[in-house]
Amino acid sequence: MMMMMMKPYNNTIHLLGHLNSSLPFPHKFNYVKHYYCVRSQSEVGWDSDKPGYDGLIEVANQLMVKTPNNAETVEASVRILRSLFPPFLLELFKMLVAPLGRGKVAAIMVARVTALSCQWLMGSCKVNSIVLPDGSTWKTGVLVEKCKYLEESKCVGICINTCKLPTQAFINDYMGVPLVMEPDFSDYSCQFKFGVHPPINEEDKTLSEPCLAICPTATRRRELRTANELQCPKL
Repeated sequence: MMMMMMKPYNNTIHLLGHLNSSLPFPHKFNYVKHYYCVRSQSEVGWDSDKPGYDGLIEVANQLMVKTPNNAETVEASVRILRSLFPPFLLELFKMLVAPLGRGKVAAIMVARVTALSCQWLMGSCKVNSIVLPDGSTWKTGVLVEKCKYLEESKCVGICINTCKLPTQAFINDYMGVPLVMEPDFSDYSCQFKFGVHPPINEEDKTLSEPCLAICPTATRRRELRTANELQCPKL
């Protein structure tokens, strides 16, 4: 503990390596899909038999359809994200790393780990520079060129309620790093901004985006529910 406090930079780099190796994402897709589905089964009482990415998307669809409301969908997604990490790792990161450099060190670390470890889920992405509200520039952004998760799910509601909102909440609440995600539904790109607080829901323009014309979730809801319950799943 004292060594980490005396040598924060070296130990931060070490923790980055440990965090990256602890994440079950890189080159372990089948494990993550299986584990995600197991956790989702406990949340919605259902699992997917489909292999690979198709199974992951089917689980996300069921999570949207079967949870009573969007708030519970977001909460269930946060619980799934938490289950992917050893609890002590998140607690130590938030306690020891998040305060360093007024949050800059942790934001840089999480941006790099995200870009390295999450391409299996989101597709090609890279770390980039962002402008903070105070005008300073940090290299704590991650630009997803064309999000595979959005492209495959074809659903704004799934993007918002199983990815954007729960990821923002998880990174902020359990890692101590503010995050805003800005998906572009016209080209399927997404800009992560670590170190930036998200706007309140009433001011978040992405939450007022219309459904995609090809959205399959709306179709499923029409099949399962009555006509007066057909509004967009994300509203």
